[in-house]
Amino acid sequence: MSTDSLKKLQQQLIEFSNARHWEKFHSPKNLSMALSVEVAELLEHFQWLTEEESRNVETHKLDEIKDEVADVLLYLLQICNQLHIDPIDAAQKKLIKNALKYPAPD
Repeated sequence: MSTDSLKKLQQQLIEFSNARHWEKFHSPKNLSMALSVEVAELLEHFQWLTEEESRNVETHKLDEIKDEVADVLLYLLQICNQLHIDPIDAAQKKLIKNALKYPAPD
């Protein structure tokens, strides 16, 4: 996903929320709690599957998983909007921290 695509998605999300007057509900606290619920719904699709089954889900199940992935992404972007976090910049900085913390073996 390009930075431009992500910014466009964030703007669409702001417009969607504003059109419904949901701003009063979208505090970082509330959005974080909603995000955790969506992550749990994503996890539910993999509960009790073997490693192999989780890598080869059926098409109808994959469509449901895609919806949950979208929900997770959208809530995460809403949190970023509320806290003025650039998610791409934050992720890039975190990758650098992780590379220092977990160096690749020689």
